Amino acid sequence: MSEATVLYEERGAVALVTLNRPDALNSFTRQMHHDLWAALDRAEANPVVRALVITGAGRGFCAGADLAEFDFEPGPDLVQRADPGPVIEQAFNPTARRLQGLRMPTIAAVNGVAAGAGASLAMCCDIAIAATGASFIQAFSKIGLVPDAGGSWLLVERLGLARAMALALTGDKLPATQAKEWGMIWGVSDDCVGASLAMASKLAAMPTRALVATRALLRDASTRTLSQQLDVERDTQSALGKTHDYIEGVMAFREKRPAQFKGE
Repeated sequence: MSEATVLYEERGAVALVTLNRPDALNSFTRQMHHDLWAALDRAEANPVVRALVITGAGRGFCAGADLAEFDFEPGPDLVQRADPGPVIEQAFNPTARRLQGLRMPTIAAVNGVAAGAGASLAMCCDIAIAATGASFIQAFSKIGLVPDAGGSWLLVERLGLARAMALALTGDKLPATQAKEWGMIWGVSDDCVGASLAMASKLAAMPTRALVATRALLRDASTRTLSQQLDVERDTQSALGKTHDYIEGVMAFREKRPAQFKGE
């Protein structure tokens, strides 16, 4: 029986998801996408889980798509058989959308190289903490492709056009320390998994619905005018004003005691 391509465990209110193809730098097969979706489903189905960490087994975080799954055998219809479009549509895009839409905050513990769609996967998470020796590589230009899995959008959002353009065109490696300086990631740690789990535990004790609503407001802000954003803030605030955690947060503040949030 083959080993699972994605490992899942729960540590209290935090789910830890580990990409588990270390010999292939955790590059994605179609099966691995399905296994990841199952892990995300499992986390969302458990109301106790209120934050999620994704990391990689071995020395890499994720090397993007496993090119061994593409059919490059010489012969008729080679161009059609090697087309990356279907796997992007059927696997990578759904994965990016799932991560962006989870009901809980997500943290990428980037334990090693994050290349191609692996870098996009890290940026799809709400927060990223990288190991000191980790790096990010936009490997697409090396094989005649463009950033995918959200990379072309996320790079510009995180780094600005000038830096995003140079990284995408050259395919040069971006070390973790520089990625932090440039704003791609939140932090660098010798123990990125431990630091990510600590961050996740902190977030899991906070009002989950407010955190997810904050994520949506910030991610979509650039698509609206200030006037439009003011209206969305008002409506979101009104909806959150009807939650348990809002009432509990204000009462705890007034009573000078720690709040006991339920994520409701």
